Amino acid sequence: MRIESVDLFYFALPDIEDRADGSQDSFLVRLRSDSGLEGYGESDSSPLIAIACYCAPMSHSNIVALSQSLLGQTLDGPEDIRRIYNHARRRAMDIAHFSHAWAAADIALWDLLGKATGQPVYRLLGYDRALPKRAYASFVFPDTPEKAAALAAESRRRGFTAVKFGWGPMGHRGLEYDVELVRQARRGLGDDAALMIDAGCVWGEDVGAALARSRAFAPFRPTWLEEPLHTEAVDAYARLRAESPLAIAAGEGCNTLRAAEDLLVNGRLDFLQIDPGRIGGITPAFDALRLAQREGRTFVNHTFKSHLSLAAAMSVMAGEPSAPWVEYCESDSPLVRGLVANPIELDGHGQVRLTDRPGLGVEVNLKAVAQYARAVTMSIDGRIIGASTMPA
Repeated sequence: MRIESVDLFYFALPDIEDRADGSQDSFLVRLRSDSGLEGYGESDSSPLIAIACYCAPMSHSNIVALSQSLLGQTLDGPEDIRRIYNHARRRAMDIAHFSHAWAAADIALWDLLGKATGQPVYRLLGYDRALPKRAYASFVFPDTPEKAAALAAESRRRGFTAVKFGWGPMGHRGLEYDVELVRQARRGLGDDAALMIDAGCVWGEDVGAALARSRAFAPFRPTWLEEPLHTEAVDAYARLRAESPLAIAAGEGCNTLRAAEDLLVNGRLDFLQIDPGRIGGITPAFDALRLAQREGRTFVNHTFKSHLSLAAAMSVMAGEPSAPWVEYCESDSPLVRGLVANPIELDGHGQVRLTDRPGLGVEVNLKAVAQYARAVTMSIDGRIIGASTMPA
């Protein structure tokens, strides 16, 4: 089959707040083939910058709009997705935002191929079946320790056996406050559940500050301390890991496979967290999973978007027993669950699992979130060269 159209969608809540919550807006790509099938993908990206990457006129042979690298391409097997990826990357090698923008297209290609072949994406990746994964409810830290305890307790009542808190006030009010955040999160969660702490890169390259938290948090038994340092602070991560009593997780900021390898191998991570919506899609995310396996480390998804992104992330590791965790965004944004007609639900054991439906296994429902659609046009000298698509 051939790719006949590339449609771009921008959804956003009426008021975007200055907090680390990527579920407040969404950039989607819909690919349509000459067979009438459609595939959808979502990026964890600035929607307007991503739209520009698909529509902007060519600057030279290394800056070519991403839509031009998709239209007319044949798609008959997984090897075609990698071929198209390499083709687009070569033509956009000077577009710094390529990975974030292209991620939606790559995911949409996998979704489209799965629907065309009648196979779930995870089977196209080589898995026989989808295994159940332990879901951890993922929250931005609320503004008080007491609210963290309440959120943790409510998550347990809803069936989660693991909870992660991150960003928010962590690292901004001193060591004692950080410890109290973790103490109260553990109190609300109970002793028999997993707790993860995400520091949101707050200590930059300050190994001392990160190490002090690792030691102070250790009595509360976090499964890992996530992103205490910047993604680029590879040497600092290695120094931290050498002394930290807690396992260290990071990687969501990696937008290339090489960056993931550097952070994993030279930064000596215990957990490699990759977001298909940032690294360039399912294709490089799957490569990163194999990289983590090669190094004997644990691969974990990063997903704080809709259940379309969640399905893509779960597809990468669906049948892999060495990747037991799934980040499950618990933001109250209507875009998280509302973007699809069949959200991925928690079972009675705190786990989630993909079905054997073709493609990503979720059905995008644009009409359900149509009120959040934003109309964008890009024009030069009054001539429109690109635009977002509005739900019909």
